[in-house]
Amino acid sequence: MQTVRLNNGIEMPILGFGVFQIPDAKECEKSVIDAIETSYRLIDTAASYMNEQAVGNAIKNCGVAREELFITTKLWVQDTGYENTKKSFHKSLERLQLEYLDLYLIHQPYGDVFGSWRAMEELYKEGKIRAIGVSNFQPDRIMDLLMFGGETPPAVNQVETHPFCQQIENQSFLQENNIQIESWGPFAEGKNNIFQNELLLALSAKYNKSVAQIILRWLTQRGVVVIPKSVRKERMEENFNSLDFELDEADMESIKTLDTKTSLFFDHRNPEIIKWMGSRKLDI
Repeated sequence: MQTVRLNNGIEMPILGFGVFQIPDAKECEKSVIDAIETSYRLIDTAASYMNEQAVGNAIKNCGVAREELFITTKLWVQDTGYENTKKSFHKSLERLQLEYLDLYLIHQPYGDVFGSWRAMEELYKEGKIRAIGVSNFQPDRIMDLLMFGGETPPAVNQVETHPFCQQIENQSFLQENNIQIESWGPFAEGKNNIFQNELLLALSAKYNKSVAQIILRWLTQRGVVVIPKSVRKERMEENFNSLDFELDEADMESIKTLDTKTSLFFDHRNPEIIKWMGSRKLDI
């Protein structure tokens, strides 16, 4: 497995397994065990996915040593703030049945982010978290956190990144500030008929790889950490085998023509989206 080195020196696998939208506990547990058997070592979940307990059961029963795994979870909006973050973190740790996390992210750029960051810095210094970061933060919110958040810069920013929303400028900004970009939604959840896209199909035929493998390799060649999800083991294997070839530079450039520079899901600066996320109370 290829890795990236985070700004605090720890190594993170460049290809992992995500469990968003696997709410069924048995299916989630089986999927994570299948992924680990397929050789995935990075597992990404979140309190708001409501499946941390299932992920924890899989980690406990997978037969792979804890120190070989890289486990990420995230703090939901309703639990921002110093005290709430400490409580939420320990609840996540309990559900995951772990002694520590490899990466803990603020899931959305709303609420008392600075209070949460102070709490996360303390947990990081105590060795409860190996790296801390954020998700869905725009460059201005990242800079705000860098300037006023505390001593520890975020190690990772997990953002929507796929052929139709490529985050080229955002990635450059993050690189300048020594923050690792990580993709969620690498396949755009199938939007815009991504698996039937003519350019991607042509590259699929050229390299004798699936469209999914082309997309994943395009991301990892850019140095983007990626966490595709599937509940089918053959798809997990297919995704994992995206690292055994390289796209040539001309083909990397051709994929840039697909970029709309617009989210296919939601605008994090839209007041209605902020209102919806702020009012979404989960039993976590």
